[in-house]
Amino acid sequence: MKHPFSVDKQSLTLPDQHIVYRIYRNPDIKPSRRLVLLHGAGVAGVDTWEHITAFLTQWSEVLVPDQRGMGDTYFPDKKEHPFAAQELVADLNALVDHLGWWQFDLAGYSLGGLISLLFKQQHSDRVGKQYLLESAVLDRPCWETTIELRNQLSEAALNLRGSVQVEKGIVNFLDAISPNRKVSPQVEKLTVSRLGARPEGFANALDCVTQAVKQIDREELVAAQGDVTSFIGGNSVDLMHQYQRELAERLPNWHYFLMAGTDHSLPFQKPRQIARVMNDELQRYITNK
Repeated sequence: MKHPFSVDKQSLTLPDQHIVYRIYRNPDIKPSRRLVLLHGAGVAGVDTWEHITAFLTQWSEVLVPDQRGMGDTYFPDKKEHPFAAQELVADLNALVDHLGWWQFDLAGYSLGGLISLLFKQQHSDRVGKQYLLESAVLDRPCWETTIELRNQLSEAALNLRGSVQVEKGIVNFLDAISPNRKVSPQVEKLTVSRLGARPEGFANALDCVTQAVKQIDREELVAAQGDVTSFIGGNSVDLMHQYQRELAERLPNWHYFLMAGTDHSLPFQKPRQIARVMNDELQRYITNK
């Protein structure tokens, strides 16, 4: 299938970061509307979102940046360095300012979900419709259990920093974040290869979330959001579904979707279905405004 969008790959050089991003454009979509898509830890933007963008019908421009430590975005010295969640928020703010994108819809997967939540909290007037795909820090209803999960992922990060233990670190990550996944040798090999592209950058991204968990007030963060559509894999842990159901029952702006047959890798597993829900949910949001 031919991709309906033209793709323009560009870069923005900041004092401490060279940010690479892609803009997908389809001028035939009217009225014009913009969407930003933020990827998760360890995987580039294009790998995460390419197949989903092919089925989006409501946005004329879609921005897909590579965040720090991943894809083609690098520090000026081309080495891997630790970074904080607020730095990723600042990177996004600098990028949309550079592009003159003053208002847009925003979606985030895993780590990208956390960054999109923080961005909305700090720049509420710029973000319209929101989408979360298994967002970090919304993993469990109990905060102590959420912290425990992050500690498991920090242990995985330690292995990612050792050249001999990279594959072990990736498998540790997958076992912690997606314990109920259906493992096939071919899919597991592809996943390990994708996540192993920049192992130290991946480790820094995991540690970034762990540090953020120690600093945020989750209730305040959730309360600061607008109209949220939240996707959770059907094979993901019951506690994650429990928390999302609680949010959807408690908050009129929170809309929870269970994606059957998927786990934490849901954007790679069901891109067409996710895009269809995103299209429909935007129409609901616009109609109800």
